[in-house]
Amino acid sequence: MLRSAFIIAVAAAMLAGLSLADAGVVISVDKSAQRLSVAVDGFTRYQWPVSTARWGYRTPNGTYRPQWLARKWFSREYDWSPMPYSIFFDGGYAIHGSYEISHLGRPASHGCIRLHPDNAAVLFALVKEHMSDTEIVVTGESPAPAARERGEGRRSRRGAEDSFGGRSSGDPNADLARKLWENRQ
Repeated sequence: MLRSAFIIAVAAAMLAGLSLADAGVVISVDKSAQRLSVAVDGFTRYQWPVSTARWGYRTPNGTYRPQWLARKWFSREYDWSPMPYSIFFDGGYAIHGSYEISHLGRPASHGCIRLHPDNAAVLFALVKEHMSDTEIVVTGESPAPAARERGEGRRSRRGAEDSFGGRSSGDPNADLARKLWENRQ
């Protein structure tokens, strides 16, 4: 009788250990669908639209762990653009809030994964609480770019349209400045 109680206790401990291994947060990003889902302890809790890399940039596929968090962050590389509730993974890539909410659901970023700021705050708090048992899985392909995004804008008699639909001024520095201003993220 004592032996069977011991075997049951060991089996229960092993089963408890298995369930703890399955516990945690899994953030799945599907670039093809431009969706992020969050599973907590194996159950899907959230699903949100995102924006991943647009044409000419990349959001890397793979399985990652969060490297560090920043409640308030500004992109040094892209005009000090705000990146609230940043969850950094794979070097400089992050899942973060974006105020460009009209772009969510389609590729629009320089490589980061953008969320609505409210959703980013929820995700940030969850990851902060479960930093050591959070996994980020990025899969899928970016949708094919539109003709305008590939630089195949229409030509006119007065000059070529640039890839943003505007006319070239003929001054490469002015055109570059205009493109940078229009593409601020």
